[in-house]
Amino acid sequence: MHLINLKLTGLFGLLLLAVAGYSQSTAKQPPVPVIFDTDMGPDYDDVGAITLLNAYASQGKASMLATIASSKYDRVAQVLSVLNTYFGQPDIPIGVPKGEAVADGDWQHWSDTLVARYPHAVQSNAAVPDAVEVYRKVLAAQPDRSVTVITVGFLTNLAKLLDSTPDQYSKLSGKQLVAKKVKQLVSMAGAFPSGSEFNVYKDGVASKKTFDQWPTPIVFSGFEIGEKIKTGIPLIQNENIRNSPVKDVYAISIPQSPEDKNGRMSWDQTAVLVAVEGTKPYYDLKTGKITINKDGSNGWDATQKGHTYLVKKVPVEEVTQRINQLMMFQPKQKPVKN
Repeated sequence: MHLINLKLTGLFGLLLLAVAGYSQSTAKQPPVPVIFDTDMGPDYDDVGAITLLNAYASQGKASMLATIASSKYDRVAQVLSVLNTYFGQPDIPIGVPKGEAVADGDWQHWSDTLVARYPHAVQSNAAVPDAVEVYRKVLAAQPDRSVTVITVGFLTNLAKLLDSTPDQYSKLSGKQLVAKKVKQLVSMAGAFPSGSEFNVYKDGVASKKTFDQWPTPIVFSGFEIGEKIKTGIPLIQNENIRNSPVKDVYAISIPQSPEDKNGRMSWDQTAVLVAVEGTKPYYDLKTGKITINKDGSNGWDATQKGHTYLVKKVPVEEVTQRINQLMMFQPKQKPVKN
């Protein structure tokens, strides 16, 4: 009798442990705190990427700390303000580089449509702080090693952040502040194992400084990853989506490029995808360290550590479907100018 009771008690204890383990494994993860650094043009996959980020935020999977431009064409702050307002987060801090920076705008001319059609509190680049100031202010207020920085543009701001000095927000240098507050950098940059990619070579000096000196792990989504993922057609064909700046951008831009007839290549969205959802089940990782050449092209040193780049794991169609789904996210209220 006692033996039976002991066995039952033991089985019950194992059951409780199993249930506790299952509960812990399925417990809701806290949202990923994100600073989103984007050129927001000249291409338009940046618009798709910020849509994914807001879709994740609506699901409690991400928390947007700041939207920062890595370029300084005339309407970039306004476009960020349009998108933040559309997605119901008009007060998210915006920063724009005030010093030397790339100033290429969108050649498809969608930014003027967004600024004309949708409400936005920010009316010029001059109305927002310098990008590095926003970085320092936001990072200083966050818990240690908590922030994921996502870059889908030039590395201009990050190089300047590393060089920044103590100020009213933090007594730490830029590199010390990054080491203390940032968990990881996820960057749409480079081509792997070697190649020449726009975000890197457009400001090659900043790219080299950033990737040589950045003190946290870096995950790269290379050109070869997003090149094969064509998205946007389901979005522009969805008649239930109206008064959407995201749909407007893709509807304006896709017809202007014959190579986009099946959708636009989706480089920037992949960086957001893995920053929030993680690399599994979509990608494997190759470990090493990026190297930047004098002409802005990149290589890969597999004998080093600290960096990883994505390697395709599942069929491209699976990732394409996931991104297309997220790009059709709509906020509950969709403001439009009268």
